[in-house]
Amino acid sequence: MSKRQELRAPALELNQANGLLELNERYREIFRSIVETYLETGEPVGSRHLSRQLPMTLSPASVRNVMSDLESQGLIYAPHVSAGRIPTQTGLRLFVDGLLEVGSIEETERDQLERQLLRDYHREHAVTSEVLAEAGDLLSGLSRCAGVVLAEKQVSRLKHIEFVSLDSKRALLVLAGDDGSVENRVLNLPEGLPPQALVEATNYLNAKIRGVTLPEAREKIEGELKARQAELDALTAKLVRSGLAQWSGGREDNRSLIVRGQSRLLNDLRAVEDLERIRLLFEDLESQKALIHLLDLAEKAEGVRIFIGSENNLFSLSGSSLIVAPFQDHERKIVGVLGVIGPTRLNYGRIIPMVDFTAKLVSRVLA
Repeated sequence: MSKRQELRAPALELNQANGLLELNERYREIFRSIVETYLETGEPVGSRHLSRQLPMTLSPASVRNVMSDLESQGLIYAPHVSAGRIPTQTGLRLFVDGLLEVGSIEETERDQLERQLLRDYHREHAVTSEVLAEAGDLLSGLSRCAGVVLAEKQVSRLKHIEFVSLDSKRALLVLAGDDGSVENRVLNLPEGLPPQALVEATNYLNAKIRGVTLPEAREKIEGELKARQAELDALTAKLVRSGLAQWSGGREDNRSLIVRGQSRLLNDLRAVEDLERIRLLFEDLESQKALIHLLDLAEKAEGVRIFIGSENNLFSLSGSSLIVAPFQDHERKIVGVLGVIGPTRLNYGRIIPMVDFTAKLVSRVLA
């Protein structure tokens, strides 16, 4: 290590407690300026530009020395031979976790979200799917990126359920909601089940489920079956349990994914490589199973989650970021997540409070 490197090394020390590089004031201001300029313009930042806009007096040569150290630590890099510097994925994570100043949602955005979500959905006929689709549209429009929502498939209030025989081994389970929605599942029948059991199971369930939600119906019927209060023979009770399991199990199949506004990602292309990145992102969004799995992870944490680039395999090629937050139902149970997908060059400070507020607002609407 040279004498020059020895003198500057303490400015970049790894904090073993949190795994983040701690920067002294000079390094922190230069690094912050590089990241903020890049997030705003999408362009590399040079030492001469930095020396003019920093809150301290530093020559371009001094700035270049600091940039060299930041680059050696993997926080910034030069995308072209004679260009300035932009943050790496590691640098973006350091910035988001330790240096980003997140305020409140802008008043105009708050008003628009409240006006459009609360105005339309404090009505008796409002259904969850409409609320979530509107939330996805609003997030896409305000962020100028893609809005994404994941939630359990909903039939608002149950109206009718029926087992329809397909053959000796299978039946179609039909679930109708009082909003006109219909969901179907094919299930395997218990061996030896008599034909009249389908009618008995249909009559039993319809006597219990009308006017309640699916989670409420499941809880009520499971309780009766467990307490042996249901007047059903063993095979018919097994059929009812199988039908309930078909709706409550198979999590991926029972999830509704809404992605809105992908075309907005094409509005801010700056180079040919941007177009290729967006093409790869569109392919990522088509991979719904992987996206659902990623959003499932976000449900397991409170508050806003941020996934940057290849931190998740889904975005390893497109280099995209996902900002999401969970929302709750009237029982304060997390029932889904919503957020924004876009390039890593997102305005994190603006979009994080926007996503957080929208998730809380949807929770209010669903309460």
